[in-house]
Amino acid sequence: MNTNITDIIYREENYPMKQLSRYIMMSLFTVLLVAGCSRQPLEEINAARSAVDSIISEGAEKYLPEDAKKINDALDKAMDEVKTQDAKIFKNFDKAKGMLSAVKSEAVAIDAKLTIKKEEVKKDAIGAIEEAKNAMDAMKAHLEKASSRKGSKAAIETIVAEVKNLENAFKELQALIDREDYLSAIFQAGEIRNKSSELSIFIQQAHTKTEKKKK
Repeated sequence: MNTNITDIIYREENYPMKQLSRYIMMSLFTVLLVAGCSRQPLEEINAARSAVDSIISEGAEKYLPEDAKKINDALDKAMDEVKTQDAKIFKNFDKAKGMLSAVKSEAVAIDAKLTIKKEEVKKDAIGAIEEAKNAMDAMKAHLEKASSRKGSKAAIETIVAEVKNLENAFKELQALIDREDYLSAIFQAGEIRNKSSELSIFIQQAHTKTEKKKK
């Protein structure tokens, strides 16, 4: 039962080393635990996605397609960085957070740019509608004159349905403006203008042919 004095001295001399080794192991375990438990920056992800979704719903893809593509690509890259870090043992989402923050800031800038762009397109749409109205008024004026002339009845009857369709289409333009669908309004107004001009030419040509027959 007697303890060897050499063993006692050995244990006493190595006690600090054992304590240091235990401390190092515990510290390493803590680091691994913290690194392994690092979570995705959900707050930053949600903020960035919300900002991008907002400008897309406001029509960024229609009015600013290049900016919309650029910011969608930036968001995808930020999410790729999140996935890359999430797959690691030692996770570090600092870079991803920076990328997500940049996406959110860019979305705010695009939103301001979008407001200006939509106002510009709205003015263009209103101008296009005015041109369509002028073309329709001119066509109706030609139609009214033709209807008062003998021999033009047959020609007029062939375009009555088309004139009615143009009038119905013109009524829809204001609804497009109200929905802020300015690009569709511009396109439809252009169609009405062009068709009205074609009908004007047709009416005048029909009258010319009638006059020649009389002679």
